[in-house]
Amino acid sequence: MLSVTTFLPLVGGLLILVLPKERKGLIRAVAVLAAGAALVASILAWMRFDAATADWAHMQLVERCSWIPTFGIHYALGVDGLSLPLVLLTTLLSLVSIIASFGIENRIKEYFFWFLLLETGMLGVFVSLDMFLFYVFWEITLVPMYFLIGIWGGPKKEYAAVKFFLYTLAGSVFMLLGILALYFSSEPRTFDMVELARQSTTFVGPRFLWVFLALFVGFAVKVPAFPFHTWLPLAHVEAPTAVSVILAGVLLKMGTYGLLRVSYSILPEATRWFMPFLLIIAFINIVYGAFCAMSQKDMKRMVAYSSVNHMGYCLLGMASITGTNPAAGLSGAVLQMVTHGIITGSLFLLVGVIYDQAHTRNIDEFGGLGARLPIFAGIMTVQAMASLGLPGLAGFVSEFLCYLGGFGLRTQLLWVGFSVIGIVVTAAFFLKLIKDVFLGPFNPRWEGHLKEMSVRELWTTVPLVSLTILIGVYPAFLLQMMGPTLEQLIRHVVGG
Repeated sequence: MLSVTTFLPLVGGLLILVLPKERKGLIRAVAVLAAGAALVASILAWMRFDAATADWAHMQLVERCSWIPTFGIHYALGVDGLSLPLVLLTTLLSLVSIIASFGIENRIKEYFFWFLLLETGMLGVFVSLDMFLFYVFWEITLVPMYFLIGIWGGPKKEYAAVKFFLYTLAGSVFMLLGILALYFSSEPRTFDMVELARQSTTFVGPRFLWVFLALFVGFAVKVPAFPFHTWLPLAHVEAPTAVSVILAGVLLKMGTYGLLRVSYSILPEATRWFMPFLLIIAFINIVYGAFCAMSQKDMKRMVAYSSVNHMGYCLLGMASITGTNPAAGLSGAVLQMVTHGIITGSLFLLVGVIYDQAHTRNIDEFGGLGARLPIFAGIMTVQAMASLGLPGLAGFVSEFLCYLGGFGLRTQLLWVGFSVIGIVVTAAFFLKLIKDVFLGPFNPRWEGHLKEMSVRELWTTVPLVSLTILIGVYPAFLLQMMGPTLEQLIRHVVGG
């Protein structure tokens, strides 16, 4: 089931390559069918998943066969309560993004091929149980994203693509060094992630702090955690709308997922040592990201910096594992991965809706759109409120749990307390965005030039808005899926 889910997009991409480039409608249909089939397969995997018995030591839906036996490398896939929510998020956002890409007219075959290859790479990262396979899928995601930004992006697309590639490749080199160090430290030598986690009691001492730091740099670039975040705003601004959705919705989650799956599971002693530093990084991400977003006039750049802010909440929840309420913090962190993907993904889609018509994202050039475009204004207001953490919407639940866990860090409450500033600033810049764009007098410059959202645009955003409300009202269906896995991870890292 997991192999089918992972490789269906790639099969669709290869089929697109043999189609005539003039058959644009057929190419789009094949892309939608491939991404839709992957979504259906992931839902079927969810239906077969038993959350009560899932943890990293007892993966489910496991598929395993020898790949390179000389070095003990296996093709091994499996899911637990940490990875399955991210698999579902990936297949959903990929389908939404492909539908949102129907406006692409330039080199359409290459575009959809790279997009579907990117989906296979992302899914492979979340289901891999072998470090070698994990690294292969991790690297696969770099190439499609480089071309998607570099060919179909904005005016500075080449610079943004090169900066994204170099940052993430440099991080990957550090991660590779960490993986090799774990391989040569294991006995018997193995790349098996579950077996490495079982041997975690032998990975102690100062040299494994360096291994942890090497892995952390690789994952922190992807998060992006301060000070490795500078590639993100430019990549978001220059990327096409659908690529921004995937970049914020899924690719950033690979960093936080890698920290939990690899660093926490295999190096628990180093994890405990590093948590005070992770809390400080989380504080900087939350406050610095919020103030940077506050200063932006470009709507897309504002949403991009809000991602730095929101990934800080993830790091805060993850840092709470050594506190007195780690279950809340870790649940909040993983839930934040999902809710941020849904909320921020939809915000990028909505910014794309207005940019496609106005060809500008400057907040100061709008005003009064609420009366002229009520559906667009209503959807964007709901998602902005969700992003700033309004109760009843998805963002509130995950941020609340992150802070609930954070305030369990009794000896480091100063950083947690100061990070609340980020909530206030986030509310301020989103409310300012709503005021400047939707309220006040209508700018006569746009008279007759702006129209309400199309049916296709509603198809891409309404499902995400519905999920935002559903998770805000009833988050239990996700928390129950991830709960047993996270409880077992907490016991593994801190004991008890």
